[in-house]
Amino acid sequence: MIFNSSTIPKLMDILLSGNDSISFMQCFVQLYFYMFAASTEDILLSLMAYDRYVAVCKPLHYHLIMNKKKYVSLLLFTWISGCSNSLFLTSSLYQLDLCPSNNIQHFFCDIKALQKITCSQTQFYILLYIESVVLGLFPFLLSLTSYVKIIFIILRIRSTSGRRKAFSTCTSHLAVLIIFYGVALCMYVKPPSGRIEKQDLVFSIMYTAITPMLNPLIYTLRNNEVKAALSRILKIKKTKNII
Repeated sequence: MIFNSSTIPKLMDILLSGNDSISFMQCFVQLYFYMFAASTEDILLSLMAYDRYVAVCKPLHYHLIMNKKKYVSLLLFTWISGCSNSLFLTSSLYQLDLCPSNNIQHFFCDIKALQKITCSQTQFYILLYIESVVLGLFPFLLSLTSYVKIIFIILRIRSTSGRRKAFSTCTSHLAVLIIFYGVALCMYVKPPSGRIEKQDLVFSIMYTAITPMLNPLIYTLRNNEVKAALSRILKIKKTKNII
């Protein structure tokens, strides 16, 4: 919800009016909430990967390791870390020397938008490298390590039903993880192209609108009642097509 509410209104205004300018103050306010949502989700997804690791690799000790107290502690850590990281990044970027301009022209105010107008390129890239390592590399390695161990454990299970049951506990989170990092890589780590503006628009909409919208849908597909409702709808449509 924070992702959508901090970016979609301005993005819709750009698409409807064609005016892609935004003031510095609006930009940094939007940047704070955008980075707050991105940082929190990034950390949360890595902690969820650890939770899946404990559930699959240490099922008998799961309730001892992942108790209510630890859940609350991890949740507070996630929100505090996301807020602190966004505050640090926004305040650091605000102190950089910006090239003379009254407006910022981009689909929404993020790192790429500020990269176009900053005059302190060296300091900017130092902040970017710190952010990439702390909030990009470390959470990704935690998620990757958790799933490597999960895959090794699943491959050791002899029965097919046991492997399917163990893997089913991770499918929803793994799908969300792939979409989150996949779209982020396409958005920020892609080779230059002549159609860069159109690509930025597509990936901006996917990252800020479609990806957050798909998350609850993917998670609810594990719910038995949702599965039953979908199967009933598909059966009805199939019957109508036959008739």
